[in-house]
Amino acid sequence: MASPATTYTAVRRPLDALGFGIAGPRSMTAVVADHLRRLGGRVRDADRGEIALGGAGFAPVTARAAWGARGSGIDDEATAQAATGVMAVHGRRHGAPRGLGVDYLATATGVLAVQGLLAALVAQARGGSGPRHADVTADRAGLLAVSQYLAASGADEPEAVELAPGGPPFTSADGVVFELETLDPGAWADFWRALGAPAEAIRAGWRPFQFRYATACAPLPRSLHEVTRAQPIERIRQAADASGAEVCRLRTLAERAHEDDGADPWTLRALRPGAPVARPPASPARPLEGMTVLEAGRRIQAPLAAHLLGLLGARIIRVEPPGGDPLRGMPPARAGVSARWLALNRGKEAVEIDITSPGERGRLRELAAQADVFLHNWAPGKAAALALDAEHLAAANPSLVHAYTGGWADRIAHAPMGTDFMVQARTGVGEAVHPADEPPAPSLMTLLDVLGGLHGTEAVLAGLLLRERTGHGVRVESSLLGAADTLLAPALERVRQGHDPRPPAGFRRPLRTSDGWIAPSDASATAAAAHDLSGLCTEDALHRLRARGLTATAVTTDLTGLAHDPRLSGPISRDTHGAPAVPDPWSLA
Repeated sequence: MASPATTYTAVRRPLDALGFGIAGPRSMTAVVADHLRRLGGRVRDADRGEIALGGAGFAPVTARAAWGARGSGIDDEATAQAATGVMAVHGRRHGAPRGLGVDYLATATGVLAVQGLLAALVAQARGGSGPRHADVTADRAGLLAVSQYLAASGADEPEAVELAPGGPPFTSADGVVFELETLDPGAWADFWRALGAPAEAIRAGWRPFQFRYATACAPLPRSLHEVTRAQPIERIRQAADASGAEVCRLRTLAERAHEDDGADPWTLRALRPGAPVARPPASPARPLEGMTVLEAGRRIQAPLAAHLLGLLGARIIRVEPPGGDPLRGMPPARAGVSARWLALNRGKEAVEIDITSPGERGRLRELAAQADVFLHNWAPGKAAALALDAEHLAAANPSLVHAYTGGWADRIAHAPMGTDFMVQARTGVGEAVHPADEPPAPSLMTLLDVLGGLHGTEAVLAGLLLRERTGHGVRVESSLLGAADTLLAPALERVRQGHDPRPPAGFRRPLRTSDGWIAPSDASATAAAAHDLSGLCTEDALHRLRARGLTATAVTTDLTGLAHDPRLSGPISRDTHGAPAVPDPWSLA
């Protein structure tokens, strides 16, 4: 091990005795500063507009965060959302592009910057040269956020359901706005039958409801909304309880601020001491080279976290059920494989293990004994019930980083199912993402699954660094709730200061042109809205605004056009199946 890794004394958090300086866009650096402090780093003055870490025997590493390439016209949150397709995807439920009312891409870029810094320090702690600098940009964060939707747009077949406006939440007769969740078609049918919904509407509604995670819209039959408007919320809750579905009232930002416990977005707990892990030195471009991550994840959160660790050089082995991950067949397909599945799982190895079988669980323990990280997002308590939690696996591999990406981190009493839209509903995200002249509603873009995956990668890297510095295995846990708290931090602070936390009416609403849409920067939005651009083509509308000193950019509405968009700082390539692959979110040097 390198000298930093043998300094075991007085290290309780990954960044103890390390200092950092920060500068750059406030919405990005605020996230970086907060997360580095929570990991034990100390503040020093910013230098040359960079985020810097150093001390305790580590060579300094730096990162630079920016909106996009210089001269690209991507100058702030609004223009970054517009150029990368985020506005188009979030706006699907509305039938037109809409900007997110939160600084989503700035938040994601900040987390990615922390990842770059941590990865560089892990490489040093292992005795490798590792990278010394990481560049991160909001446009690449945006491409990562829409990567599944982009992959579907480049598939060999159309979407399984219509991309049309509509979706939850629902409203009760007594005015309660609520989110509905179930992953079981039987529970879906039983819930609606209990409320007296028409049989045809129940059948027609399941498929768009099921696929809303993939399409960011859910054109449900209007009669389903009419059914809930005729029933009091207590009756709706009874139907949910009897069927196995779950409902969650949309909470306000004020409610979330009142109950916010200020907890870290992840937890790290040292386990038993482990023997030094012999790994080959990392290269500057791939700081996790020589490491192995064993991933047992489904859907988005854990697979995305493992995907990013793979981009940093780790070998990823996916644990799949007998017959393989059923999501490999989720339409639309590219060369016979789900395009969305490829977006998060390309390049991974796979092993099929029946974790319900004691003998097969033994195989998993054998794999974990040779791994650096075991990462999963099973239902709460499942790992312990299978004797596969951190303490059990530490017996086979004391140096293991055991990582769990979950929903609530046991921080919310009587919490509903820990899925993206339920966490959005419960934490006030549904209020934050829409301006004051639109009703609160969780975005049907999977905001928290993606941001939760980024937090998962960040937590694993922090766990690896803590392992290298202490010689102990580590249990790390991240959650969708932690991701929501990071995203909502500015809004919750406005609540605590007595200000209105919601964006104003019309916030980040693109302007119509004769052939498309343009998005002004936040600073230019009020002045730009005074111009009637509807009779101008997009190019002429942009020219008019820029001639008056206003900043704006075209809104990407067709995701297939991203592959040739000169505004973006990195190229979109093709994988071995011919599916689009977005650029790595960091440039390491």
